[in-house]
Amino acid sequence: MKQFLFATDNDWAGLVLRLTVGLILFPHGAQKLLGWFGGPGISGIMEWLTQVVKLPWIVAAAVVLIEFAGALAIIAGVGTRFWAVAVIGLMVGIVLTSHLQNGFFMNWEGSKSGEGYEYHLLMIGLSLGLLILGGGRYSVDRLLMD
Repeated sequence: MKQFLFATDNDWAGLVLRLTVGLILFPHGAQKLLGWFGGPGISGIMEWLTQVVKLPWIVAAAVVLIEFAGALAIIAGVGTRFWAVAVIGLMVGIVLTSHLQNGFFMNWEGSKSGEGYEYHLLMIGLSLGLLILGGGRYSVDRLLMD
């Protein structure tokens, strides 16, 4: 199990994927947990996710955990494959519960009622890369295997 979770090459691809996923995901988590970047903070997001989106509180809490702690763990390369699977599950869930009906494209012109799912597909693809490659260069995962 340790081999599957932490094994990685000393390549740049894993580092690039980690930083891309983590640095994109972190502000979303910080909005939800801390209220940074104009976000609602933990009480506001939990209320919205449980009452408007109708998620069970444990799923809503997992959303916040994955977007905040998962992003930080991915940036550091700690349990990269575990968090990559979590991000994939999160993005699939977000598409199915909130974005599928809006089509593929983002709502750049503001002409649709919501955002499409292209961003989520990008995050799924990047996370699949992390699942395959692992954390790569400068990851804690790599240190754990030495």
